[in-house]
Formats: sequence, C-alpha cells, structure tokens
Amino acid sequence: MLELLWMLLPVAAAAGWWMAKRSAARGCEETDRLTTPAYFRGLNYLLNEEPDKAIDVFVQLLEVDSETVETHLALGSLFRRRGEVERAIRIHQNLIARPALGQEQRAQALLELGMDYMRAGLYDRAENLFLELKEMKLHVRKALENLLVVYQQEKDWQSCLKTAEQLESLVNDPLSLERSHFYCELAEEALRKGQKDTAGKLLKKAGSVDAHSVRPLHMQAHLAMEEEDCKTAIRLLRRAVEKDPYYLPEVLGDFMECYRRVSDLPALKDYLMEFLGNGMDVAVALAISDIITETEGEESARNFLSTQMHLHPTLKGLLRLIELNASLPEIQAEQMLVSMKIHVERLLAERPAYQCRKCGFAANTLHWQCPSCRSWGSIRRKSEPEEK
Repeated sequence: MLELLWMLLPVAAAAGWWMAKRSAARGCEETDRLTTPAYFRGLNYLLNEEPDKAIDVFVQLLEVDSETVETHLALGSLFRRRGEVERAIRIHQNLIARPALGQEQRAQALLELGMDYMRAGLYDRAENLFLELKEMKLHVRKALENLLVVYQQEKDWQSCLKTAEQLESLVNDPLSLERSHFYCELAEEALRKGQKDTAGKLLKKAGSVDAHSVRPLHMQAHLAMEEEDCKTAIRLLRRAVEKDPYYLPEVLGDFMECYRRVSDLPALKDYLMEFLGNGMDVAVALAISDIITETEGEESARNFLSTQMHLHPTLKGLLRLIELNASLPEIQAEQMLVSMKIHVERLLAERPAYQCRKCGFAANTLHWQCPSCRSWGSIRRKSEPEEK
C-alpha cells in the first residue's frame, strides 16, 4: 500500500501539470472548471488512502501523449508487481491502442503487455507480442529472454534451442548449459516414443554443447544398461562423477546395479572408498556398508559404519546402524531402538533432501530446472553438516 501511495504522488503531480498546461494553452475557463474538481477529487482519494479510486481518476485525467507515456508504463508495471495483472493489462492495452504513440513507445508498451500476459499465464499471447518485437528489431534481447521463458513453460524444447542460439549472440554469457538441458529434454521425449537412436544422437549433442554437463552422461549410461552393456555404463557414470563429484549420490544406485551384473562389487567398494572423508554425502558410506553386508557380512558392515558414524555422525547413518544392531539377538534394548528408529525416520521424512544453489529453493526430489528461479542444473543434494 505504501509503495502504491508513493507511486501515485508523481502521477497526481503529472496530472496537475498536464491540466495546467492544457488550460493555459486553451485559455478556457470551462475546461478548468470541469477538470479541476476531478483532480481534487483524486487528491482527496489519495489523502484518504483510497489508492484504487485515486488511480481511476488520475488515469482518466492523464491523456496519453509523449509526455505521459512513461507515467502510464510505470503505473502498469507497478500493478503487475503487486499482482493486479488485469489492471496492468488494461493500462498497457490502452497505450497500444493510441495511434499517436511513437514506435519506441509502442515497443515498450508491447514489451510490458507481453510480461503482463506471462504473469497471467497467457503464454500464447505473450509469445505473439515478443515475436512482434523481434520482427520490429526493438527490445530484441528482452523479447528473446522472455520467449525463452515462455517456451520452457510450454516445453517447446526445439523453440528453446532456436531462441537460445539467437540470444547467445546478444549476451556475454554463453547459454551452453541451458542448451545442453534442452537437448536432454528432447532426448527424453524421444525415449518416451521408443526412439533410442534419436535419443542417443541428441545426447551426444547435449554433451558437445556443454562439456561440464553430467546429465547427458547419466542418460547415456541408462541406455547402455538397457543394452546390457554395463562396462560402457560404468565408464560413463565414472566420467559424470569426474565432472561433478557431488553428483555421485545420484548415480550410486546405477553403480550398484552395474557392478552386481558384472559380479565385481569389491571393485565398486574400492572406488567409493576414495570419496570418504571429502565431505561427501553420507549416501556413499551407506552404499559401502551395503556392499560390505553383501560380500563380508553384517558384522563387518556394522564395524565399518560405527567407525564412520564416530567420524561423521548423521541421522541417516545412525538409522542404518540401528537397523544393523536391531537384527542381533543379544541387543537387550531392542524395543527402545525400534522406537528410536521410528522417530529418526520421521525426522528424515520432514527434511528436504535437495536445495538450489542460486535461490535456496528446497525440494524432496531432484529437479533439473529449479521451479523457483528457473535455473538449470542448480539443484543439488544437500550436505548434512547440521546433523553432525
């Protein structure tokens, strides 16, 4: 409310100045008599903290011309920020309908109206306006940036790729990460249609446009696993971890499956042991304990996990240790441990496991694109220092 009141002060001043100028130019007492009461009525609404009524009065008084366009644009932008999208749309549509509007002013109004439509979820209308700006060669960068948002909302990944390539020539930062994810999205669409060859080609393109992306490698590993080529899958998974060691927890399940198929779990254990003590997620220690359980027995797994929990205690590790200990008949406080296990499970269920590095958005599952800030590849599994 306070922001709106401060915004209306220059609007009121502009309206008063405009009326004074028009009256002086015309020298007409009748005009002054008709408009002055409306102006003071608007001021009265403003002073009585009735901004909605004041807005209607001042907007009616402010005829659109070269000297008042900026005021209308600012007012419409303010409405959009406050969530009053319908009112913002009306103001910007009114501007565009004025034939006396200059080309630059019309382009600015089109841009604002397109952003209004985006805020309202009317993506097809927003797309048409941004494409018009692109053809006019005015506000091209802003138009392309907004088109990229629209196409991502519509999951039109081909248009995303085309728009990203056009936008790259206008910005200093390359959009290789975004383009890589767009290719991956197209590959997932191809896989859903059973087009594995097409998906494989798209994933190669995804890897070529961004050498640091781990998603194409992980998806290629899945394709190799489907073809029973576990050696290739292991090689691809290791390459993904080399590029981003913090991605290791996401591929542990695939690692386990591949090494089981080739009957070489001890080799996976040796590989994972290299990551202990480097601040890695507790999932690595739990995966090692699973391997030890399968290859050496529960007692060895319990001893290993007890050592790890002494060095780096976490709730997940504690829960697994309870499960291992509860299976032993000599445990006398079994009922207490079972009760403790229930409470620990509840605590873990309430904690989001993932967080966006850019905006802090928390989630329970991995999103390739952050739902909050729309950044690609920014969500990672949270570390657990707060549990230590």
